[in-house]
Amino acid sequence: MANKLGALLVTIWLVAVMSPVSSLRADEHQHVEMFIRDDVYEDYLRFLRGRSPLDVVDFHGEYIRRDVVDMIIVQQALMLGGFDKPFEYRSGKVNFRNTRLLEQGKLLLSFDSYWLDDAKALEDKLFISQAVIRQGEYFAGIYSNPDNEKVAQLKSYNDFLNLTAVSTPRWRTDWQTLSSLPLKELFVEHEWLAQAQMVHRGWADFMMMPLMPSLNNAYQLEEIKLVAHPSLILELNGSRHFVISRNHPDGERAFKAIEKGLTLLREQNRIKRAYEEAGLIPDFTKYTIINANPIAVQNNSQE
Repeated sequence: MANKLGALLVTIWLVAVMSPVSSLRADEHQHVEMFIRDDVYEDYLRFLRGRSPLDVVDFHGEYIRRDVVDMIIVQQALMLGGFDKPFEYRSGKVNFRNTRLLEQGKLLLSFDSYWLDDAKALEDKLFISQAVIRQGEYFAGIYSNPDNEKVAQLKSYNDFLNLTAVSTPRWRTDWQTLSSLPLKELFVEHEWLAQAQMVHRGWADFMMMPLMPSLNNAYQLEEIKLVAHPSLILELNGSRHFVISRNHPDGERAFKAIEKGLTLLREQNRIKRAYEEAGLIPDFTKYTIINANPIAVQNNSQE
């Protein structure tokens, strides 16, 4: 089944690239400009190793991470749905979830999926796709500086009383998850890179990030290095979706294509399998969900 899907994707891609109708289309722009954070783009290229994202049917491998899986899945959905405009990437130290460009119609879509609560707050300006990561399928690692002994010694729910974390209330599901923990303090920082800097410098004990098993659950960007707790994870209560700008000239067409493509990928069981192969849906024989039924966790730690 996977080979058939790969062949279909390649066929659609070749038709889109070689068709004279496509090249003569009277669209205002022949390329779609996409802004993307540079570290995500670099891992995306490393994982592909020269392949087209349409050729990917197995998500095991080095440099795979949730952002990269999202980026590949949305492009496959677009092509399966008939949207064939190529992307022109603009990478840099930018906030990957920059909603302002989406609202203004300067950015077609976010390669980084959004929590449903975050997307709904902007649904007058954004189309919201069906769920790509469904309720109960998202788990985050507890990332800290490798030298942070307090996080390394985290064993029970009550141990959060000694820890600080950082996030932003703009990411509603993330904020709700951390706010439910008995933290010493929860710091507000709206920029993701600044959050990582705070944890790296020890100004906050930890932040949540997706698991990255292909990188030994370690994140590094220049001088920043963060590692996930080896056995504890957090469950986030929500679903994730792709968002597409209502104000972009190609917005409505791209949204319809994504919906059609995601339906086809879901029917082939390609979406959940991709996140499982990437290790983002973890092996629960190796991890404990520390915030699952916190009362039970707390009682067990006291016995």
